[in-house]
Amino acid sequence: MTAYARCTLCPRVCGADRTKGRGVCGETDVLRVSRASLHLWEEPCLTGTNGSGTVFFTGCNLGCVYCQNEGISHGSHGKEITPDRLAEIFLELQAQGAENINLVTAVHFTPHVIRALDKAKSDGLTLPVVYNSGGYESVETLRMLRGYIDIYLPDCKYHDPALAAALSRAADYPAVAMAALKEMFSQVGAPVFDERGMMRRGMIVRHLVLPGHVDDSMAVLQALHDTFGDDVYVSIMNQYTPVRKFPNHKELSRKLTRYEYKKVTDFAASIGIVNGFLQYGEAAAESFIPDFDLRGV
Repeated sequence: MTAYARCTLCPRVCGADRTKGRGVCGETDVLRVSRASLHLWEEPCLTGTNGSGTVFFTGCNLGCVYCQNEGISHGSHGKEITPDRLAEIFLELQAQGAENINLVTAVHFTPHVIRALDKAKSDGLTLPVVYNSGGYESVETLRMLRGYIDIYLPDCKYHDPALAAALSRAADYPAVAMAALKEMFSQVGAPVFDERGMMRRGMIVRHLVLPGHVDDSMAVLQALHDTFGDDVYVSIMNQYTPVRKFPNHKELSRKLTRYEYKKVTDFAASIGIVNGFLQYGEAAAESFIPDFDLRGV
């Protein structure tokens, strides 16, 4: 596909010829998926009873120093498949009772994903499609997805460009992510739920509170509320897991404290955020099994 010959799919705009080598994301033009399964640990309105039909794509355009999925994002965990096989996987997840199809970190394979969704829908896919993203997205690439995505599930990681540069090598992250979120919202609008409380359309913005960076978290929440008000849900996450020691970022070598998390969630309530999700319990101790509780913050 020509989009991979001089790749500009993500904000890195690396221009790599992925038909002959790898881009900044670490991937060629060959579609790779690391895992596809029913996932029970998303927000309740996405997980439901049976789980979200989650497909984890290999590679990532960010490179966060604290990445908790490094084997998938920047490692060798992945199986080469065709877009036709990806379409079959979508249909298999639907047959297993998935509540939705959840595409995790798919930006660098956007043309393949579109082809797979076209085929799957022609073959009977009826589930809502979730786009699960780190938030570092190109508006132009998102526009390619208009009409394909029902629910956007992006991160909004940072408000401070210096922090974004230090932790994710992306000083432009705050501006790029906010532009991307605005485009996402323009496509899906305010949330729509079915009679079971499952989200069928809309946007949930995730924010992972990092130890030592509570002020930046509060700035992120303020910006989100100022921009979108109650028209998006905000998921405030406490599941940060220190995967190793960080000599240059010592605050990241420990877990988030309860005090830090409460300070952020109290701030969310104080500025009037009412549509949101909180995490309770020692989510970090359980790594990737967060305990989401649906309630307004």
